[in-house]
Amino acid sequence: MKVERAKIEDALQIQNLINQFAERKLMLPRALSEVYEDVRDFVVVKNEGKVIACSCLHIYWKDLAEIRSIVVDEGNQGKGIGKALVDTCILDSQSLGISRVFCLTLIPPFFEKLGFVRVDKMDLPHKVWAECYRCPKFPDNCDETALILDVK
Repeated sequence: MKVERAKIEDALQIQNLINQFAERKLMLPRALSEVYEDVRDFVVVKNEGKVIACSCLHIYWKDLAEIRSIVVDEGNQGKGIGKALVDTCILDSQSLGISRVFCLTLIPPFFEKLGFVRVDKMDLPHKVWAECYRCPKFPDNCDETALILDVK
């Protein structure tokens, strides 16, 4: 298994993978234009040229980034791919000098095993005001849990 930087030709596969899980209400959907805009933030795992997993490290501030759009194709779950994606995002944040990484997730135990701790979403003002306010679940129906990790 090799985690690698996404390329522009991966964008449609990334979007399809994310939106397969979004259709089942397991994550938020992403428009293809969003994936293209953020393609430099994505890392992927491929099998025979097909994207089977992805994640994105999105920078919010000098000391804060989010791991988002993390997904592993169902047939490849339980093989350590998700952990490898998170580890890659953490290493990226460290190389950039970013000291805290957070996520919003429906599966907090996965991130807690990796050292993340739960926080109130309102402790993440850059996220809340940059993107959350556009979400149809905001503010009263958000079912995601916020977690954060110090990566100094």
